[in-house]
Amino acid sequence: MHRYKLTKEKVIFNLIAGLYLSLFAVLCLFPFLIIISGAFSSETSILEYGYSLIPREFSTAAFRAILTYPAEILNAYGVTIFITAVGTGAGIALSTMAAYVLQRKCFRYRNVLSFLFYFTTIFDGGIVPKYILMIRYLGLKNNVLALILPLLINVFYIIIVRSFISSAIPESLVESAQIDGAGEFQIFSRIVMPLSKPILATIGLFMALGYWNDWFNAMLYIDDRRLIPLQYYLYKMLSQITMLRELVSKVPQLTAVTPPEESFKMAMTLITIGPILLLYPFIQKYFVSGIMIGAVKG
Repeated sequence: MHRYKLTKEKVIFNLIAGLYLSLFAVLCLFPFLIIISGAFSSETSILEYGYSLIPREFSTAAFRAILTYPAEILNAYGVTIFITAVGTGAGIALSTMAAYVLQRKCFRYRNVLSFLFYFTTIFDGGIVPKYILMIRYLGLKNNVLALILPLLINVFYIIIVRSFISSAIPESLVESAQIDGAGEFQIFSRIVMPLSKPILATIGLFMALGYWNDWFNAMLYIDDRRLIPLQYYLYKMLSQITMLRELVSKVPQLTAVTPPEESFKMAMTLITIGPILLLYPFIQKYFVSGIMIGAVKG
């Protein structure tokens, strides 16, 4: 058995690479520490001294402002978790099925459909036609589907999955399954899906981030407070604090009042990114494999 021998040059390279990656990791961690410190700092200390790694004046005023109505923020969390789970699951299934069909050489109209898919990435109807379609024709005003459908399909993800299936799943494997009597759906569900875990984890993470961070669709289509997602709820709270701060600056009697605008932003960031940070370690190994599509050809 051949043993891997470390030469002097390789040892030096490993040390330099290790130090570089460690420094890079610290630099990536630095902004997150600033966010944590800012979230637990008083508004006056931030305005006077700026942000720091350690809070100059510890305060939980920002979190108290966010949790003023705990039932509402828990409801917003529930709405966001629901649309993220349903939208991501449905989006992965639809994108993968579309990609599988478009890469099948036996499908006669795959080039025409591929062009129609790609055409939508170049020309977009705009916000007004989308709004008319969602409200007048689909009747999705104050409907949870209005938060799911706009982000359900992404042509870029379909193209990526199609390329992955074409390169990672041999055509001979599909043909063997057909000879054994498997139908297209059986091939898709029992062969294509299990072998596509890396790319599915990759696009799944991107889809989940898109749903989790979306607030624009809620602003357009949702007025019912029970259907407001987390990001839009916090956006409305931040807008109210900004308005209050402008009002305070114009009224001399209220100059002693300092609404927690800057610390509120930091606390809001912590609350919103927590679940995504907890999700990432579970899909990291698949994410790394999927993001390297096309980097190595076998």
